[in-house]
Amino acid sequence: MEAITEGVNNINISDSFKKNRIQVSNTKKPLFFYVNLAKRYMQQHNEVELSALGMAIATVVTVAEILKNNGLAVEKKIMTSTVDIKDDSRGRPVQKAKIEIVLGKTANFDELMAAAAAAAAVAAAAEDGENGDLEEQGA
Repeated sequence: MEAITEGVNNINISDSFKKNRIQVSNTKKPLFFYVNLAKRYMQQHNEVELSALGMAIATVVTVAEILKNNGLAVEKKIMTSTVDIKDDSRGRPVQKAKIEIVLGKTANFDELMAAAAAAAAVAAAAEDGENGDLEEQGA
């Protein structure tokens, strides 16, 4: 019991839980959920780490490419590896591919985000104006 307690006390929490890490699934959330979350993380932390296993790797690569192609992010590091995952149906560990991509903000990230926010505000105002006009015509 003492060995377990000592092991728990020696765990480095900062490595196991990073505030700017997004663990991507290819089934749980839509693609642009991860794109928008990555933008938010980059605003807060200046960089984001995207991580995925197996089939979700394609989603991580797509998210990274969208951010890079829109001029919002630059690639800092790409790491690939394999991890052993216990497969309950087979009873033995199986290896899964893993990718981690670290993206940083571009020099004009803040300008691009401000421009996108302004465009969204104009579009929302225009939509509200159109809805108001329809209500007046129906009266």
